Amino acid sequence: MAMTDHETVEFWQRDAEANLAALDAHREGLTDAQVEERRERYGRNALPDGHRRPVWVDFLRRMGNPLVLILLASSAIAGVTGDVVSFVIILAIVALSTVLDTIQERRAAATAEALKRAIALTARVLRDSVWAERPVDEIVPGDIVSLAAGDLVPADGVVLTANAAQVNQAALTGESYPVEKHVEADSRAGMADAANLMLSGSSLIGGTVTMLAVETGARTRFGRIASSLGGNAEVTAFEIGLRRFGLLIARLTVFLVLFVLLARLALGKPPLESFLFAMALAVGLTPELLPMIVTITLARGAQRMAEAKVVVKRLSAIHDLGEMDVLCTDKTGTLTEARIALVGHPGIEGSDRDRVFELAAVNARFETGLKSPLDEALLGHGTPPGFEDWIKLDERPFDFERRRVSVLAERKGERIEIIKGAPETVLGLCSRLELASGTVVALTQAHKDEAEALVAARAAEGLRLLGVAWKEAAGRETIDTDDDDGLVFAGWCVFVDPPKASGPAALARLADAGVRVKLVSGDAAAVAQHLARQIGLPAEAVLTGEEIAHMSEGALAVRAEEVDLFARVSPDQKLRIVRALKARGHTVGFIGDGINDAPAIRTADVGLSVDGATDVAREASDMIMLAPDLSVLADGIVEGRRTYANIMKYLRMGTSSNFGNMLTMALASLVLPFLPLTAVQVLLNNLLYDLSQTGIPFDHADPPLLKRPHSWDMRALVRFTAIMGPLSSVFDLATFGLLLFVFHADVATFRAAWFVESMATQVLVVMVIRTAGAAWSLPPHRALVMTALGSLAVALVLPFLPLAPLLGFAPLGLRESLGIAGLVAGYLVCAEGLKRWALPKAERALG
Repeated sequence: MAMTDHETVEFWQRDAEANLAALDAHREGLTDAQVEERRERYGRNALPDGHRRPVWVDFLRRMGNPLVLILLASSAIAGVTGDVVSFVIILAIVALSTVLDTIQERRAAATAEALKRAIALTARVLRDSVWAERPVDEIVPGDIVSLAAGDLVPADGVVLTANAAQVNQAALTGESYPVEKHVEADSRAGMADAANLMLSGSSLIGGTVTMLAVETGARTRFGRIASSLGGNAEVTAFEIGLRRFGLLIARLTVFLVLFVLLARLALGKPPLESFLFAMALAVGLTPELLPMIVTITLARGAQRMAEAKVVVKRLSAIHDLGEMDVLCTDKTGTLTEARIALVGHPGIEGSDRDRVFELAAVNARFETGLKSPLDEALLGHGTPPGFEDWIKLDERPFDFERRRVSVLAERKGERIEIIKGAPETVLGLCSRLELASGTVVALTQAHKDEAEALVAARAAEGLRLLGVAWKEAAGRETIDTDDDDGLVFAGWCVFVDPPKASGPAALARLADAGVRVKLVSGDAAAVAQHLARQIGLPAEAVLTGEEIAHMSEGALAVRAEEVDLFARVSPDQKLRIVRALKARGHTVGFIGDGINDAPAIRTADVGLSVDGATDVAREASDMIMLAPDLSVLADGIVEGRRTYANIMKYLRMGTSSNFGNMLTMALASLVLPFLPLTAVQVLLNNLLYDLSQTGIPFDHADPPLLKRPHSWDMRALVRFTAIMGPLSSVFDLATFGLLLFVFHADVATFRAAWFVESMATQVLVVMVIRTAGAAWSLPPHRALVMTALGSLAVALVLPFLPLAPLLGFAPLGLRESLGIAGLVAGYLVCAEGLKRWALPKAERALG
């Protein structure tokens, strides 16, 4: 019934009678026949089941990744060429990484389950003029539902009657304070402003309500959120980058394999030998250990982030966190303390008075029923002198008509009636004023004007005020129903959800890290602007939900990039903001803690929630911040960028070294009377090299790289490969010349020598190009040193082992060994000089 078109009147913008007429309902309740007919039409009042795909479908879907397909093809080729070890290793790595991915990401399906658990099981419903308990899933549009304090609201609807009704709908609208509900409709009210709107999933914390159910099940705002979480998760920046890398490797592989195969066949080389060699080249180009390197790197990052109080649910989100350049956050729990605190108790002069706090605290102490968050803030603020001496005599509780609480209390013979409530209501009942000196004077119009100005100014700052008054009650034992007049105005109690003290410093850290923070709030514009000014966010430009509702996706994308402050936004609009920023090429993070934040959390590249968030928000997130503080997130961003840097080390070194070696062998195979390496030797070379890189996840990263966002840059990777790969080939060809024309090596010695030279250049160059600065400026982690030197040691001793003849190797003499050592040293020197041209421009500047 509520449509997205801004010209459509929302149901809460109509009065109760209009909604009853539209639903063909009446105040005596629906008949059994009407209920049955509507149940057939609208279905059960339950959230979507969100039918999960079978596990095997998720598993196969991940098999469609280009890189995974390449790895599977490589394993098949390895099996055909007789390399059983590579066949088993590649299959095991692919299977393990895919299984882990499937398990991690299927957790998102638990979101809908968390939503279902948050809904009440039964409700009191009026049918044929008789009230009865009915299962919530049997409620249909047009039903009349009765709610009391403590009840969860079972459907979206409007208020028919209300008595002192206060609703906590923070999880759906972001409003920190309880919201008063009444019958009157406002034709201009949005979802967060409508005082007659009851939202499914919110809870009644005070008073009673009779409501008309208008929308049920998946049509409620709650249900729409559940539906949006039930589909496939959007592809993240990391997944996009990995797919693009897979396609790049596929193109290189196809080009090189076809070139070698067609060229050798054209030159009359043996077809079977040519085919097996070309297939070995294909495997040699494939970074088969990439899934393992990535998983280890991400797991290492997750371990570090856990130490920084960030729990990682989806490993790839660590990379996305490092790439993030825009962070959208709600205020509650991240920028504010997520608790209401008493921050002032001024008299009409504007300065705090202990007398005002004492009267309000006594009233809150003796008020029966559920304590509101404001009462709890009063009682938690402290104990005024003589507080325990007060005795309660009578009470008149809060109700919507009165909008105040009256308590008759006595202390040491002083008997007074204490009233606290809505400022305008309390002030309107006062005829006298208590000054700071304790003197009581007449309340003039000038005093009232001054008081109203103060209330308006504080409200614009996002503060909530309660008026406090009293009157003499000597000799009285009870509170009469009509005696709340002639009160003495004492002052106000001022409440706020205070900003975090660490907020400005955390925002400064994020800004230094290249992350732009945007405040996305359900609060009014004035409240959001006041908070923004307190924490140092730009507050001049603000985009409201009402404005967003009138914008196209293209217009929103432009404005969302310009504006850092969004106010009065609905859950759907939070989702639109995230998508608009992603459409502009940003990697977007979103922090939220409520049900209303869940769709945006899930859609963002990095979805974050806090430890005290709703189950729904935690389930939808990729990471959970155990300490709801942006400084913790800043630490996590550093880990994300370190993870990215280490993954890129592997990709750069793997693609450039593999491409250089495979290019050398491809060219050499066309002119040499024998293959430079056999298919088995190619695969052995590739396997040892990959094993040498398993220490990369533990390595350090250039400190400047941790200070700005990074994204997958395929052009930069191609550039690096195009420069460093041929450099490797130049020294490979020099090795060929030295072995053939100087040492006149036989085939077995030639292959052994070039195998050693290839391994040494590939492994040792890691120490050179792992940093943009001089190789010695950033010492490698000992784990990388051990894996690199360990693999190199295996390569050096292989030609001397008894099994060397089986592998096609012969031992190297002193001349060959010294010649190879000289070429390797020359290559490392050239690589040190050339890497500044091969690295992206931004990284070259760091060196």
